[in-house]
Amino acid sequence: MDKLTKFSIDVNFVEVPVTVKDSKGNLVAGLTFRDFQIYENNSREPLKLFTVDPAPLSISFVIDQSLTSDVMAKVNNSLDAIQGALTPYDEIAIFTYANGSQERTGFTGAQSARVPFVLSMTKTAGTEMLVPINGGPFGSCSVMKNGSCVDPNVQVGGSTGNPDFITIPKEIHTLNDAIFAAAKELATRPKGRRRIIYVISDGKENGSKATYREVLKYLQTNKIAVYGTAVGDSARWGEGFISRLHIPFTMYDNRLASYVLATGGTLDSENGLNGIEKSYARIAEEARTQYTLGYLSHESIYDGKYRSIDVRVSRPGLEVIAKRGYYPSAQDTK
Repeated sequence: MDKLTKFSIDVNFVEVPVTVKDSKGNLVAGLTFRDFQIYENNSREPLKLFTVDPAPLSISFVIDQSLTSDVMAKVNNSLDAIQGALTPYDEIAIFTYANGSQERTGFTGAQSARVPFVLSMTKTAGTEMLVPINGGPFGSCSVMKNGSCVDPNVQVGGSTGNPDFITIPKEIHTLNDAIFAAAKELATRPKGRRRIIYVISDGKENGSKATYREVLKYLQTNKIAVYGTAVGDSARWGEGFISRLHIPFTMYDNRLASYVLATGGTLDSENGLNGIEKSYARIAEEARTQYTLGYLSHESIYDGKYRSIDVRVSRPGLEVIAKRGYYPSAQDTK
């Protein structure tokens, strides 16, 4: 038998899911490949793939359990609507977080009987909004031992032992850790499925072990988009603008919005139960019916550097939603 010489070529093929909306926020259908231009690192790339075929979804659903009790009650009542937004071809994993993240179930069929059971087990009372007291008869430490306060939640003077003030405990919202855990599970899903993290939260972040930059790089390397429904304070009109002003060494009031913008997802803001339920179906539809563009990158597949992406549509008055960039990985080679 004659020996054959085998040639292998490394190709960096990049897929970019794209959502297009009009000025009223409605999805725009009927565009063709001629309507799109895509740029990587400011260089236009010829399209090698264009499709509008719906893709099955692999969704890591993340529920914030550090919400206040009134908001948590609305979220609990909305969870039954999640399964109705998905198809038998989709799959779902469920995570929760407050002080640390917890995987409730790995990936299972979106229409399986396991899903409503697991969702029912995630329901919790939430937290109570209390006014912090750092002075007066109710703020002092009444029980002392060896010169220190016994209750660590109202530790007098922190490490200094100064009895004149009380260190108020910080709120803990480990959003980064929860998204990171969901992303690691999602990265194992096969090609051909749309990888989605869906977060229902007020977006607050404080106390995570994982940093925002670390988590975002993992998402951008593994082709994962973050979608979400903002509830509570973050769903109030105008709150999104205020949340962009971050004071150093304090809690991020809406870190979820940063993940969504960077990865090409969308974020709804809903206060009422009916709105939260509708957002599940609306966002699932958006993720399923995107335009999918593909091109061959002109950059080296071995440098591991971040590449920016800019997707444009020739028709005026349209909003284009796509990931802002990515890091190459071994999954991109063929």
